[in-house]
Amino acid sequence: MSSNEWLAEQFEASRGHLKAVAFRILGSAGEADDAIQECWLRVSRADSGSIENLQGWMTTVLARVCLNLLRSRNSLREEALPEEMDRRAEPNVRRGDPQEEALLAESVGLALLVVLEQLNPAERVAFVLHDAFGVTFDEIARIVKRSPAATRQLASRARRRVRGGVRPRGLDLSEERQTVEAFLGALRAGDMEGLLRVLDPGVVRRADKAAEPSGIARELRGAASVAKETMAYTRVAHIAQPVVVDEAMGFIVAPHGRLRIAIRCTVRGGKITAMDVVADPAGLRKLKFGVPPD
Repeated sequence: MSSNEWLAEQFEASRGHLKAVAFRILGSAGEADDAIQECWLRVSRADSGSIENLQGWMTTVLARVCLNLLRSRNSLREEALPEEMDRRAEPNVRRGDPQEEALLAESVGLALLVVLEQLNPAERVAFVLHDAFGVTFDEIARIVKRSPAATRQLASRARRRVRGGVRPRGLDLSEERQTVEAFLGALRAGDMEGLLRVLDPGVVRRADKAAEPSGIARELRGAASVAKETMAYTRVAHIAQPVVVDEAMGFIVAPHGRLRIAIRCTVRGGKITAMDVVADPAGLRKLKFGVPPD
């Protein structure tokens, strides 16, 4: 077996690991495949004979490719006209196999994929490599071209943002999460009584223009009215995920990790008193999301 054949064999053996790394960093199965192909081209041209940890080295090469792709993606977004951005509810990325992408998104967590989109490229790479794959800060520092101390700060800042930012002291979201999850559970089951149990009698549901079809009220009041309307979204509820939305509990609809709708809930005394529905891309970009605490 030639050295190139051996290297190709080792690369294929690590493909599953590399795909997991690339998908978490990029959030797209299609882009992950592109990154892996570029990684192989770079690996095949390099002198790998003296490398002890081959998979670690390939992971480093792949991470550099992913970082460049993220930076390129962000540059395209910045150059786009505001009206073009408003027409796009998701990143303009190449699609992979829909079934594979759905499985990958489910394995990572739809909420986490949405939250990761808020990080800048260096933060995302540092967070994913360190927190998900245990890569040392010394190794990550060489990828993002920062000092190890600065890289540690990148990951720490990303971790805070993933967790929903710095919350006021004493703010406990556990009760809010239980209420939101009870709401989603009742909706998924088509349980009207269950919805009414978690909705405050005076609950107010507000929605932006993009969230509701024409002819539907932008604002609804009262548990009965909100529950009746909500029952029309039983199927959608099966892909809804609880998240922190601007330091309050809520939930998102993000098929394959691509954010479509965000609902911020106000919870008092175990009841939802208000629901703010956002579907407009410009409005979604202004929200801050976080993965809810366990």
